[in-house]
Amino acid sequence: MPNRFTGKTQQNKSDNDNIQKQISRKEKVAKIEKNIKIKLPQKTKQENKSKNKAPANKVSSNKLKMLFTIVNRNKAEFYLDLIQSFEVNMQVAILGHGMAPQSMLELLGLANNEKVIIASVIQESKINDALVAIEEKFNTIKDGKGIAFTIPLTSVIGTLIYGFLSNNKMAVKEEKSK
Repeated sequence: MPNRFTGKTQQNKSDNDNIQKQISRKEKVAKIEKNIKIKLPQKTKQENKSKNKAPANKVSSNKLKMLFTIVNRNKAEFYLDLIQSFEVNMQVAILGHGMAPQSMLELLGLANNEKVIIASVIQESKINDALVAIEEKFNTIKDGKGIAFTIPLTSVIGTLIYGFLSNNKMAVKEEKSK
């Protein structure tokens, strides 16, 4: 229905208002963007290059993994020493018990189902060598069978702890001297 005074319909008036609002919003956004561009200093190429370099106090990015090894209890000391030879600073040995029932163990000719779960933090670069050595020992040692697998560590709180776990002595010394 047309308005008596203007002769325009109500719908046309609301469309015009919406267009005016959109234009005014676009103008406001453009002004804000212009102000932001003026206020923010432009970075030079040299600043960008220096930003890409790692700061001197940053710890190198040796990724860490958790190595879990499940073996018989009587072989735990051997595997703890073997894994430690790959520059592992932290290992935890947890006593466990196999899940097979005694009747199944007798059927298979196994007498012992007491296990040890060894959890070790190891550098990602050393994990392949460690797994190869563990697999070799699983195959060559009498009653040395077991399971070994890894899980990635995504974060560690604190550079001092990270330096210790990754066996990065320089990072630990730098942190202590500060």
